[in-house]
Amino acid sequence: MSSFAVGILAGTLCTISFIPQIVKIFKTRQAKDLSLITFSVFASGVFFWFIYGIMIKEFPVILANGITLVLVAIVIAAKLKFG
Repeated sequence: MSSFAVGILAGTLCTISFIPQIVKIFKTRQAKDLSLITFSVFASGVFFWFIYGIMIKEFPVILANGITLVLVAIVIAAKLKFG
């Protein structure tokens, strides 16, 4: 398996792991048990991984972190709305 394929697989698995949380938040309309600080710090880290991916021109890093950043932003917005 190539390093590109490993990067895409790792990024896909880490990225889709947020989808069940998002679905649960919107189904239950509550996010009080989620830590805003944790998700904010995580979003900051993902943002810098995204920037790093751009700097090193690595598509798997850019793609996975770009999508993850959007999903984490959804969690943060839902926390602010339902939390």
